[in-house]
This record gives sequence, structure tokens and C-alpha cells, in this order.
Amino acid sequence: MNPAFGKYLIGIGLLIVVVGVIIYFFSDKLHWLGQLPGDIRIKREKFGFYFPIVTCIVLSVVLNLIIWLVRRFL
Repeated sequence: MNPAFGKYLIGIGLLIVVVGVIIYFFSDKLHWLGQLPGDIRIKREKFGFYFPIVTCIVLSVVLNLIIWLVRRFL
């Protein structure tokens, strides 16, 4: 095992903890997440389908911007 691999695992673990804390404390403020215009929602009598395409795109852009900023300045 490479020591750098351990550092990556620790970093990923800390990131998961931070995201969990944000969701725990700010869940009432994040109610809009998953309900953006463009998210596909089909409801029938015995069938429901939900695909948050716009939410996925927005999260992808934000995460890519954060990763780019971290790599640029660190």
C-alpha cells in the first residue's frame, strides 16, 4: 500500500463527514435541492418516476468549480 492512498482515504472520509454535518444542520434550508425546474417527475396511480437531471448538472458544475479552485491554489 502506498502512504498517499491513506491520505486520500482520510481526505475522502473528512469530506463525507463535512457533507453529513452540512446536511444535518441545514436540511431545512436545502429543500429546493432536487426540485429545480427541469427535474423530471412523473406520478401515476401506482407508479412514480423521478430523475433530478438539472439538480445533477448544477451539483456537477459546483463540485467541478470547487475541485478546480482547490487544484489551482493548493
